[in-house]
Amino acid sequence: MSSRQVWIADFGSQYTQLITRKTRELGYSSEIMTVERVKELLLSGKIPSALILSGGPQSIFEDKTDYTFLFKNEALPILGICYGMQLIGHHFGGSVVKGFIGEYGDATISMIDSFSIKNCPKKINVWMSHSDHVEQLPLGFKKIMISGNGIFAGVISESAPVMGLQFHPEVEHTNHGKDILNYFFTCIAGMKKDWEDKTIREEAKAEIKKVGESKVLCAFSGGVDSLVAATIAHEVIGKNLHCFFVDNGLLRPQDYEHIEILQKETPLNIVVIDAKEIFYKNLEGVSDPEKKRKIIGKSFIDVFEAKVNEYSKKHNISFDYLLQGTLYPDVIESISPHKKDGKSVTIKSHHNVGGLPERMKLKLLEPLRFLFKDEVRLLGEELGLPHSWVYRHPFPGPGIGVRVLGELGLESITAVQLSDQILLEELNSSNLYEAVWQAFTVYLPIKTVGVKGDSRAYESVICVRVVNSTDGMTANWSSLPTDFLFRVSSRITNEVKGITRVVYDITSKPPGTIEWE
Repeated sequence: MSSRQVWIADFGSQYTQLITRKTRELGYSSEIMTVERVKELLLSGKIPSALILSGGPQSIFEDKTDYTFLFKNEALPILGICYGMQLIGHHFGGSVVKGFIGEYGDATISMIDSFSIKNCPKKINVWMSHSDHVEQLPLGFKKIMISGNGIFAGVISESAPVMGLQFHPEVEHTNHGKDILNYFFTCIAGMKKDWEDKTIREEAKAEIKKVGESKVLCAFSGGVDSLVAATIAHEVIGKNLHCFFVDNGLLRPQDYEHIEILQKETPLNIVVIDAKEIFYKNLEGVSDPEKKRKIIGKSFIDVFEAKVNEYSKKHNISFDYLLQGTLYPDVIESISPHKKDGKSVTIKSHHNVGGLPERMKLKLLEPLRFLFKDEVRLLGEELGLPHSWVYRHPFPGPGIGVRVLGELGLESITAVQLSDQILLEELNSSNLYEAVWQAFTVYLPIKTVGVKGDSRAYESVICVRVVNSTDGMTANWSSLPTDFLFRVSSRITNEVKGITRVVYDITSKPPGTIEWE
Protein backbone atom coordinates (compact mmCIF):
# COMPACT_ATOMS: atom_id res chain seq x y z
CA MET A 1 0.00 0.00 0.00
CA SER A 2 1.23 3.48 -0.88
CA SER A 3 1.86 5.84 2.03
CA ARG A 4 1.34 8.87 -0.24
CA GLN A 5 -1.74 11.05 0.12
CA VAL A 6 -2.12 11.69 -3.60
CA TRP A 7 -2.12 8.93 -6.19
CA ILE A 8 -1.46 10.00 -9.77
CA ALA A 9 -2.84 7.55 -12.31
CA ASP A 10 -0.53 7.80 -15.30
CA PHE A 11 -2.25 7.66 -18.69
CA GLY A 12 0.99 8.31 -20.54
CA SER A 13 1.42 12.09 -20.52
CA GLN A 14 4.99 13.40 -20.75
CA TYR A 15 3.92 15.91 -18.07
CA THR A 16 2.77 13.38 -15.46
CA GLN A 17 5.94 13.71 -13.36
CA LEU A 18 5.36 17.48 -13.15
CA ILE A 19 2.07 16.83 -11.33
CA THR A 20 4.10 15.09 -8.64
CA ARG A 21 6.53 18.01 -8.45
CA LYS A 22 3.83 20.65 -8.10
CA THR A 23 1.93 18.53 -5.58
CA ARG A 24 5.00 18.19 -3.37
CA GLU A 25 5.84 21.88 -3.72
CA LEU A 26 2.39 22.57 -2.29
CA GLY A 27 3.19 20.30 0.67
CA TYR A 28 1.36 17.08 -0.22
CA SER A 29 2.99 13.66 -0.66
CA SER A 30 2.30 12.02 -4.01
CA GLU A 31 3.20 9.06 -6.16
CA ILE A 32 2.83 8.22 -9.84
CA MET A 33 1.25 4.80 -10.42
CA THR A 34 0.28 2.69 -13.37
CA VAL A 35 -3.45 2.53 -13.94
CA GLU A 36 -3.27 -1.19 -13.21
CA ARG A 37 -1.66 -0.49 -9.83
CA VAL A 38 -4.33 2.08 -8.98
CA LYS A 39 -6.98 -0.46 -9.90
CA GLU A 40 -5.37 -3.14 -7.75
CA LEU A 41 -5.19 -0.85 -4.71
CA LEU A 42 -8.69 0.59 -5.08
CA LEU A 43 -10.31 -2.82 -5.53
CA SER A 44 -8.47 -4.06 -2.43
CA GLY A 45 -10.12 -1.30 -0.40
CA LYS A 46 -7.18 1.14 -0.18
CA ILE A 47 -8.18 4.76 -0.67
CA PRO A 48 -5.91 7.82 -1.11
CA SER A 49 -6.74 11.32 0.10
CA ALA A 50 -7.02 12.31 -3.55
CA LEU A 51 -6.70 10.72 -6.99
CA ILE A 52 -5.41 12.59 -10.04
CA LEU A 53 -6.02 11.27 -13.56
CA SER A 54 -3.21 12.49 -15.80
CA GLY A 55 -3.31 13.50 -19.43
CA GLY A 56 -2.30 11.10 -22.16
CA PRO A 57 -1.95 10.65 -25.91
CA GLN A 58 -4.91 8.33 -26.33
CA SER A 59 -8.55 9.10 -27.11
CA ILE A 60 -11.61 7.72 -25.38
CA PHE A 61 -12.83 6.78 -28.86
CA GLU A 62 -9.97 4.29 -29.22
CA ASP A 63 -9.42 3.31 -25.57
CA LYS A 64 -12.17 0.82 -24.72
CA THR A 65 -10.89 0.02 -21.22
CA ASP A 66 -13.53 -0.03 -18.48
CA TYR A 67 -12.44 2.63 -15.97
CA THR A 68 -15.49 2.30 -13.72
CA PHE A 69 -13.23 1.25 -10.83
CA LEU A 70 -11.81 4.78 -10.67
CA PHE A 71 -15.18 6.23 -9.74
CA LYS A 72 -16.74 3.55 -7.51
CA ASN A 73 -16.00 5.40 -4.26
CA GLU A 74 -18.23 8.48 -4.44
CA ALA A 75 -16.36 10.14 -1.57
CA LEU A 76 -12.95 9.92 -3.29
CA PRO A 77 -11.77 13.37 -4.45
CA ILE A 78 -10.76 13.13 -8.13
CA LEU A 79 -9.04 15.63 -10.40
CA GLY A 80 -8.92 14.87 -14.12
CA ILE A 81 -6.35 16.70 -16.26
CA CYS A 82 -6.76 16.86 -20.07
CA TYR A 83 -7.49 13.21 -20.99
CA GLY A 84 -8.44 12.76 -17.34
CA MET A 85 -11.18 15.39 -17.70
CA GLN A 86 -12.48 13.65 -20.81
CA LEU A 87 -12.67 10.39 -18.85
CA ILE A 88 -14.69 12.17 -16.16
CA GLY A 89 -17.04 13.71 -18.73
CA HIS A 90 -17.54 10.38 -20.49
CA HIS A 91 -18.02 8.32 -17.29
CA PHE A 92 -20.62 10.64 -15.77
CA GLY A 93 -22.73 10.76 -18.94
CA GLY A 94 -21.50 13.86 -20.70
CA SER A 95 -20.60 14.12 -24.36
CA VAL A 96 -16.96 14.02 -25.53
CA VAL A 97 -16.26 14.89 -29.17
CA LYS A 98 -13.32 14.92 -31.54
CA GLY A 99 -12.48 18.55 -31.99
CA PHE A 100 -12.20 20.20 -35.38
CA ILE A 101 -10.28 22.92 -33.54
CA GLY A 102 -7.43 21.57 -31.48
CA GLU A 103 -5.89 23.67 -28.73
CA TYR A 104 -2.12 23.37 -28.43
CA GLY A 105 0.35 25.54 -26.57
CA ASP A 106 -0.44 28.89 -24.99
CA ALA A 107 -4.10 29.70 -24.51
CA THR A 108 -6.26 31.96 -22.38
CA ILE A 109 -9.08 30.74 -20.14
CA SER A 110 -11.69 32.72 -18.22
CA MET A 111 -13.39 31.98 -14.90
CA ILE A 112 -17.15 31.63 -15.17
CA ASP A 113 -19.58 33.91 -13.31
CA SER A 114 -18.94 33.96 -9.57
CA PHE A 115 -16.40 31.13 -9.55
CA SER A 116 -13.02 32.19 -8.23
CA ILE A 117 -9.76 30.74 -6.93
CA LYS A 118 -7.64 32.48 -4.35
CA ASN A 119 -4.80 34.53 -5.89
CA CYS A 120 -6.07 33.88 -9.45
CA PRO A 121 -7.28 36.60 -11.84
CA LYS A 122 -10.43 36.06 -13.90
CA LYS A 123 -8.37 35.44 -17.04
CA ILE A 124 -5.33 33.13 -16.98
CA ASN A 125 -2.74 32.08 -19.56
CA VAL A 126 -2.51 28.28 -19.61
CA TRP A 127 -0.94 25.42 -21.58
CA MET A 128 -3.28 23.31 -23.72
CA SER A 129 -2.57 20.07 -25.59
CA HIS A 130 -5.74 18.42 -26.91
CA SER A 131 -8.21 17.97 -29.75
CA ASP A 132 -10.90 15.82 -28.05
CA HIS A 133 -12.94 17.77 -25.50
CA VAL A 134 -16.11 17.67 -23.39
CA GLU A 135 -18.87 19.26 -25.46
CA GLN A 136 -21.88 18.56 -23.24
CA LEU A 137 -21.61 18.55 -19.44
CA PRO A 138 -22.70 15.51 -17.42
CA LEU A 139 -25.80 15.94 -15.30
CA GLY A 140 -24.88 17.57 -11.97
CA PHE A 141 -21.71 19.23 -13.29
CA LYS A 142 -21.17 22.92 -13.94
CA LYS A 143 -18.62 24.77 -16.00
CA ILE A 144 -16.15 26.89 -14.03
CA MET A 145 -13.67 27.88 -16.76
CA ILE A 146 -13.94 28.36 -20.52
CA SER A 147 -11.26 28.75 -23.20
CA GLY A 148 -11.01 31.50 -25.80
CA ASN A 149 -12.49 29.06 -28.33
CA GLY A 150 -15.55 28.49 -26.14
CA ILE A 151 -14.44 25.00 -25.06
CA PHE A 152 -14.96 23.85 -21.46
CA ALA A 153 -11.60 24.37 -19.73
CA GLY A 154 -12.75 23.49 -16.22
CA VAL A 155 -15.73 21.63 -14.75
CA ILE A 156 -16.80 20.65 -11.27
CA SER A 157 -19.43 18.33 -9.77
CA GLU A 158 -22.10 19.95 -7.66
CA SER A 159 -22.53 16.85 -5.48
CA ALA A 160 -19.24 14.90 -5.54
CA PRO A 161 -15.60 15.95 -4.93
CA VAL A 162 -14.76 15.73 -8.64
CA MET A 163 -13.08 18.37 -10.80
CA GLY A 164 -11.82 18.38 -14.40
CA LEU A 165 -9.32 20.65 -16.15
CA GLN A 166 -8.80 20.56 -19.91
CA PHE A 167 -5.46 22.37 -19.63
CA HIS A 168 -2.24 21.42 -17.81
CA PRO A 169 -1.86 23.25 -14.46
CA GLU A 170 1.34 21.29 -13.71
CA VAL A 171 3.54 22.90 -16.39
CA GLU A 172 5.45 26.14 -15.91
CA HIS A 173 3.70 27.66 -18.94
CA THR A 174 0.41 27.79 -17.00
CA ASN A 175 0.17 30.89 -14.85
CA HIS A 176 -1.24 30.24 -11.35
CA GLY A 177 -1.10 26.48 -11.97
CA LYS A 178 -0.13 25.81 -8.35
CA ASP A 179 -3.00 28.00 -7.10
CA ILE A 180 -5.44 25.98 -9.20
CA LEU A 181 -4.04 22.67 -7.96
CA ASN A 182 -4.10 23.95 -4.38
CA TYR A 183 -7.79 24.82 -4.81
CA PHE A 184 -8.45 21.16 -5.56
CA PHE A 185 -6.37 19.90 -2.62
CA THR A 186 -7.84 22.30 -0.06
CA CYS A 187 -11.36 23.18 -1.23
CA ILE A 188 -12.33 19.93 -2.97
CA ALA A 189 -10.26 17.26 -1.19
CA GLY A 190 -9.88 19.02 2.18
CA MET A 191 -6.32 17.73 2.60
CA LYS A 192 -3.67 18.60 5.20
CA LYS A 193 -0.02 19.07 4.24
CA ASP A 194 2.37 16.19 4.93
CA TRP A 195 5.46 16.80 2.75
CA GLU A 196 8.43 18.94 3.80
CA ASP A 197 12.24 18.95 3.75
CA LYS A 198 12.62 16.76 6.85
CA THR A 199 10.21 14.25 5.30
CA ILE A 200 12.60 13.81 2.37
CA ARG A 201 15.56 13.18 4.67
CA GLU A 202 13.73 10.75 6.95
CA GLU A 203 12.39 8.74 4.01
CA ALA A 204 15.85 8.48 2.44
CA LYS A 205 17.35 7.36 5.76
CA ALA A 206 14.55 4.84 6.29
CA GLU A 207 15.30 3.30 2.89
CA ILE A 208 18.98 2.90 3.79
CA LYS A 209 18.27 1.50 7.26
CA LYS A 210 16.67 -1.51 5.57
CA VAL A 211 20.13 -2.86 4.71
CA GLY A 212 20.99 -3.40 8.36
CA GLU A 213 24.64 -4.41 8.80
CA SER A 214 25.13 -5.31 5.12
CA LYS A 215 28.07 -3.98 3.13
CA VAL A 216 27.05 -1.46 0.47
CA LEU A 217 28.79 -0.49 -2.78
CA CYS A 218 28.32 2.96 -4.27
CA ALA A 219 28.72 3.70 -7.97
CA PHE A 220 30.08 7.16 -7.24
CA SER A 221 30.27 9.95 -9.83
CA GLY A 222 30.85 12.92 -7.54
CA GLY A 223 27.76 14.68 -8.88
CA VAL A 224 25.16 15.98 -6.46
CA ASP A 225 22.99 12.87 -6.82
CA SER A 226 25.60 10.26 -5.95
CA LEU A 227 27.19 12.59 -3.38
CA VAL A 228 23.93 13.14 -1.50
CA ALA A 229 23.06 9.43 -1.70
CA ALA A 230 26.51 8.47 -0.39
CA THR A 231 26.49 11.13 2.34
CA ILE A 232 23.15 10.11 3.77
CA ALA A 233 24.11 6.43 3.48
CA HIS A 234 27.35 7.09 5.36
CA GLU A 235 25.33 8.91 8.03
CA VAL A 236 23.31 5.71 8.51
CA ILE A 237 25.76 2.84 7.90
CA GLY A 238 29.19 4.49 8.24
CA LYS A 239 32.18 2.35 7.25
CA ASN A 240 29.93 -0.29 5.68
CA LEU A 241 29.70 2.01 2.64
CA HIS A 242 32.42 1.68 -0.04
CA CYS A 243 32.47 4.15 -2.97
CA PHE A 244 34.06 3.43 -6.35
CA PHE A 245 34.67 6.16 -8.90
CA VAL A 246 35.27 4.92 -12.46
CA ASP A 247 37.47 7.22 -14.54
CA ASN A 248 36.21 6.49 -18.06
CA GLY A 249 38.37 9.16 -19.69
CA LEU A 250 35.23 11.07 -20.66
CA LEU A 251 35.40 13.57 -17.81
CA ARG A 252 36.12 17.29 -17.61
CA PRO A 253 39.00 18.94 -15.73
CA GLN A 254 36.56 20.13 -13.06
CA ASP A 255 35.45 16.54 -12.39
CA TYR A 256 38.95 15.31 -11.57
CA GLU A 257 39.52 18.30 -9.29
CA HIS A 258 36.19 17.73 -7.53
CA ILE A 259 36.92 14.06 -6.80
CA GLU A 260 40.28 14.95 -5.25
CA ILE A 261 38.56 17.49 -3.00
CA LEU A 262 35.92 14.95 -1.93
CA GLN A 263 38.60 12.40 -1.09
CA LYS A 264 40.30 14.93 1.19
CA GLU A 265 37.31 16.69 2.74
CA THR A 266 34.65 14.02 3.29
CA PRO A 267 34.59 10.85 5.40
CA LEU A 268 33.67 8.81 2.32
CA ASN A 269 35.94 5.95 1.31
CA ILE A 270 36.36 6.71 -2.43
CA VAL A 271 38.40 4.32 -4.59
CA VAL A 272 39.33 5.67 -8.06
CA ILE A 273 39.46 3.16 -10.94
CA ASP A 274 41.48 4.25 -13.97
CA ALA A 275 39.72 2.65 -16.95
CA LYS A 276 40.29 5.22 -19.68
CA GLU A 277 41.96 2.88 -22.14
CA ILE A 278 39.23 0.24 -21.79
CA PHE A 279 36.48 2.74 -22.64
CA TYR A 280 38.42 4.26 -25.56
CA LYS A 281 39.02 0.83 -27.08
CA ASN A 282 35.38 -0.27 -26.68
CA LEU A 283 34.07 2.97 -28.23
CA GLU A 284 36.42 2.98 -31.20
CA GLY A 285 34.54 3.47 -34.48
CA VAL A 286 31.11 3.87 -32.80
CA SER A 287 29.03 6.93 -33.76
CA ASP A 288 25.40 6.02 -32.96
CA PRO A 289 24.42 7.78 -29.69
CA GLU A 290 22.36 4.91 -28.28
CA LYS A 291 25.13 2.43 -29.07
CA LYS A 292 27.63 4.72 -27.35
CA ARG A 293 25.43 4.95 -24.25
CA LYS A 294 25.01 1.18 -24.14
CA ILE A 295 28.72 0.51 -24.65
CA ILE A 296 29.62 3.03 -21.95
CA GLY A 297 27.05 1.46 -19.63
CA LYS A 298 28.25 -2.09 -20.29
CA SER A 299 31.91 -1.08 -20.00
CA PHE A 300 31.15 0.61 -16.72
CA ILE A 301 29.53 -2.54 -15.37
CA ASP A 302 32.38 -4.78 -16.56
CA VAL A 303 35.06 -2.51 -15.05
CA PHE A 304 33.06 -2.00 -11.89
CA GLU A 305 32.43 -5.72 -11.42
CA ALA A 306 36.07 -6.65 -11.96
CA LYS A 307 37.30 -4.03 -9.51
CA VAL A 308 34.72 -4.94 -6.90
CA ASN A 309 35.66 -8.62 -7.10
CA GLU A 310 39.33 -7.74 -6.75
CA TYR A 311 38.61 -5.41 -3.81
CA SER A 312 36.34 -7.96 -2.11
CA LYS A 313 38.98 -10.68 -2.23
CA LYS A 314 41.72 -8.36 -1.04
CA HIS A 315 39.73 -7.06 1.94
CA ASN A 316 37.61 -10.19 2.54
CA ILE A 317 34.35 -8.27 2.08
CA SER A 318 31.05 -9.53 0.70
CA PHE A 319 28.72 -6.87 -0.72
CA ASP A 320 24.94 -7.16 -0.69
CA TYR A 321 23.72 -3.81 -2.06
CA LEU A 322 24.60 -1.30 -4.76
CA LEU A 323 23.85 2.33 -3.89
CA GLN A 324 22.98 4.60 -6.82
CA GLY A 325 21.93 8.25 -7.05
CA THR A 326 19.10 7.50 -9.45
CA LEU A 327 16.46 10.26 -9.59
CA TYR A 328 12.81 10.31 -10.64
CA PRO A 329 13.48 11.88 -14.09
CA ASP A 330 16.00 9.08 -14.82
CA VAL A 331 13.35 6.48 -14.11
CA ILE A 332 10.56 8.25 -15.95
CA GLU A 333 12.53 8.99 -19.13
CA SER A 334 13.95 5.47 -19.29
CA ILE A 335 10.99 3.31 -18.41
CA SER A 336 7.36 4.20 -18.81
CA PRO A 337 5.69 4.16 -15.38
CA HIS A 338 2.57 3.09 -17.29
CA LYS A 339 4.30 -0.17 -18.24
CA LYS A 340 1.44 -2.51 -18.91
CA ASP A 341 -1.07 -0.53 -20.90
CA GLY A 342 0.30 2.96 -21.41
CA LYS A 343 1.63 5.06 -24.24
CA SER A 344 4.53 6.86 -22.57
CA VAL A 345 7.54 7.08 -24.86
CA THR A 346 11.12 6.21 -23.94
CA ILE A 347 13.22 9.27 -24.81
CA LYS A 348 16.68 7.77 -24.26
CA SER A 349 18.33 5.11 -22.15
CA HIS A 350 19.99 6.05 -18.87
CA HIS A 351 23.22 4.48 -17.67
CA ASN A 352 22.21 4.35 -14.03
CA VAL A 353 18.79 2.71 -14.18
CA GLY A 354 19.17 -1.00 -13.51
CA GLY A 355 21.42 -2.99 -15.84
CA LEU A 356 23.47 -4.90 -13.26
CA PRO A 357 24.36 -8.48 -14.21
CA GLU A 358 22.48 -11.02 -12.13
CA ARG A 359 25.70 -12.82 -11.28
CA MET A 360 26.72 -9.93 -9.03
CA LYS A 361 23.75 -10.82 -6.83
CA LEU A 362 23.42 -7.23 -5.59
CA LYS A 363 20.21 -5.55 -4.60
CA LEU A 364 19.70 -1.99 -5.79
CA LEU A 365 19.57 0.71 -3.12
CA GLU A 366 18.18 3.96 -4.55
CA PRO A 367 17.11 6.30 -1.72
CA LEU A 368 16.64 9.25 -4.11
CA ARG A 369 14.67 7.32 -6.75
CA PHE A 370 11.48 9.32 -6.23
CA LEU A 371 13.08 12.73 -5.80
CA PHE A 372 13.68 15.55 -8.27
CA LYS A 373 16.94 17.43 -8.61
CA ASP A 374 15.83 20.45 -6.58
CA GLU A 375 14.65 18.16 -3.77
CA VAL A 376 18.03 16.40 -3.78
CA ARG A 377 19.77 19.76 -3.48
CA LEU A 378 17.56 20.70 -0.54
CA LEU A 379 18.47 17.38 1.05
CA GLY A 380 22.17 18.06 0.41
CA GLU A 381 21.93 21.40 2.21
CA GLU A 382 20.01 19.71 5.02
CA LEU A 383 22.96 17.30 5.34
CA GLY A 384 25.38 20.22 5.65
CA LEU A 385 27.19 19.76 2.34
CA PRO A 386 28.94 22.89 0.97
CA HIS A 387 26.77 25.02 -1.29
CA SER A 388 29.21 24.79 -4.22
CA TRP A 389 29.05 20.97 -4.15
CA VAL A 390 25.28 20.81 -3.96
CA TYR A 391 24.73 23.27 -6.79
CA ARG A 392 27.17 21.82 -9.31
CA HIS A 393 25.57 21.55 -12.72
CA PRO A 394 24.29 18.11 -13.78
CA PHE A 395 26.69 15.96 -15.80
CA PRO A 396 25.52 12.85 -17.69
CA GLY A 397 26.90 9.45 -16.75
CA PRO A 398 28.26 8.84 -20.28
CA GLY A 399 29.99 12.21 -19.92
CA ILE A 400 31.79 13.57 -22.95
CA GLY A 401 30.81 10.37 -24.75
CA VAL A 402 27.49 12.03 -25.59
CA ARG A 403 28.98 15.50 -26.02
CA VAL A 404 31.12 14.48 -28.97
CA LEU A 405 28.71 13.86 -31.82
CA GLY A 406 29.79 10.93 -33.92
CA GLU A 407 32.92 8.88 -33.31
CA LEU A 408 35.08 9.64 -30.31
CA GLY A 409 38.74 10.53 -30.69
CA LEU A 410 41.36 12.05 -28.42
CA GLU A 411 41.26 15.30 -30.41
CA SER A 412 37.47 15.70 -30.11
CA ILE A 413 37.41 14.65 -26.43
CA THR A 414 40.17 17.16 -25.65
CA ALA A 415 38.31 19.88 -27.55
CA VAL A 416 35.24 19.38 -25.35
CA GLN A 417 37.32 19.22 -22.16
CA LEU A 418 39.16 22.47 -22.93
CA SER A 419 36.15 24.37 -24.27
CA ASP A 420 34.01 23.24 -21.32
CA GLN A 421 36.67 24.49 -18.92
CA ILE A 422 36.71 27.88 -20.67
CA LEU A 423 32.91 28.10 -20.38
CA LEU A 424 33.11 27.21 -16.67
CA GLU A 425 35.78 29.81 -15.98
CA GLU A 426 33.85 32.55 -17.76
CA LEU A 427 30.61 31.67 -15.97
CA ASN A 428 32.38 31.88 -12.62
CA SER A 429 34.20 35.13 -13.40
CA SER A 430 30.91 36.71 -14.53
CA ASN A 431 28.97 35.37 -11.49
CA LEU A 432 26.64 33.52 -13.86
CA TYR A 433 27.29 29.90 -12.82
CA GLU A 434 24.36 29.67 -10.41
CA ALA A 435 22.16 31.85 -12.61
CA VAL A 436 21.88 28.93 -15.06
CA TRP A 437 20.93 25.30 -14.49
CA GLN A 438 23.35 23.58 -16.85
CA ALA A 439 26.11 24.73 -19.19
CA PHE A 440 28.36 22.67 -21.45
CA THR A 441 29.97 22.41 -24.85
CA VAL A 442 29.41 19.93 -27.68
CA TYR A 443 31.77 18.89 -30.49
CA LEU A 444 29.99 18.87 -33.86
CA PRO A 445 31.21 16.45 -36.55
CA ILE A 446 31.39 19.05 -39.29
CA LYS A 447 34.15 21.15 -40.80
CA THR A 448 33.83 24.86 -41.51
CA VAL A 449 36.01 27.36 -43.31
CA GLY A 450 37.66 30.06 -41.23
CA VAL A 451 40.65 32.35 -41.16
CA LYS A 452 43.48 32.12 -38.61
CA GLY A 453 46.27 34.59 -39.05
CA ASP A 454 46.57 35.11 -42.80
CA SER A 455 45.76 31.52 -43.64
CA ARG A 456 42.63 29.60 -44.54
CA ALA A 457 41.50 27.21 -41.82
CA TYR A 458 39.17 24.28 -42.35
CA GLU A 459 38.40 23.09 -38.85
CA SER A 460 35.72 21.88 -36.44
CA VAL A 461 32.80 23.48 -34.60
CA ILE A 462 32.01 23.74 -30.89
CA CYS A 463 28.43 24.35 -29.79
CA VAL A 464 27.78 26.09 -26.47
CA ARG A 465 24.63 24.91 -24.66
CA VAL A 466 23.28 26.78 -21.61
CA VAL A 467 19.79 26.17 -20.18
CA ASN A 468 17.59 27.05 -17.24
CA SER A 469 15.38 24.47 -15.57
CA THR A 470 14.18 23.28 -12.19
CA ASP A 471 14.10 19.51 -12.71
CA GLY A 472 15.50 18.76 -16.15
CA MET A 473 12.13 17.62 -17.48
CA THR A 474 11.56 20.94 -19.26
CA ALA A 475 14.15 23.64 -19.95
CA ASN A 476 14.57 27.00 -21.67
CA TRP A 477 17.74 28.13 -23.38
CA SER A 478 19.45 30.90 -21.42
CA SER A 479 19.67 34.40 -22.85
CA LEU A 480 23.19 35.39 -21.82
CA PRO A 481 24.91 38.78 -22.24
CA THR A 482 26.48 39.33 -25.65
CA ASP A 483 29.82 40.33 -24.17
CA PHE A 484 29.93 37.06 -22.20
CA LEU A 485 29.27 34.99 -25.35
CA PHE A 486 31.89 37.02 -27.21
CA ARG A 487 34.54 36.20 -24.59
CA VAL A 488 33.66 32.50 -24.57
CA SER A 489 33.74 32.28 -28.37
CA SER A 490 37.00 34.23 -28.64
CA ARG A 491 38.75 32.09 -26.04
CA ILE A 492 37.59 28.78 -27.53
CA THR A 493 38.66 29.65 -31.09
CA ASN A 494 42.00 30.95 -29.82
CA GLU A 495 42.81 28.39 -27.13
CA VAL A 496 41.33 25.11 -28.39
CA LYS A 497 43.29 23.48 -31.18
CA GLY A 498 41.28 22.60 -34.29
CA ILE A 499 38.26 24.82 -33.56
CA THR A 500 37.42 27.62 -35.99
CA ARG A 501 33.78 28.31 -35.20
CA VAL A 502 31.53 28.51 -32.08
CA VAL A 503 27.72 28.41 -32.21
CA TYR A 504 25.11 28.92 -29.48
CA ASP A 505 22.14 26.54 -29.10
CA ILE A 506 18.80 28.35 -28.72
CA THR A 507 16.55 25.27 -28.51
CA SER A 508 14.32 24.67 -25.48
CA LYS A 509 13.09 21.32 -24.09
CA PRO A 510 10.72 20.40 -25.59
CA PRO A 511 11.12 20.09 -28.55
CA GLY A 512 14.81 19.30 -28.01
CA THR A 513 16.42 17.47 -25.12
CA ILE A 514 19.03 19.17 -22.95
CA GLU A 515 21.88 16.95 -24.14
CA TRP A 516 22.47 16.63 -27.88
CA GLU A 517 22.66 12.82 -27.72
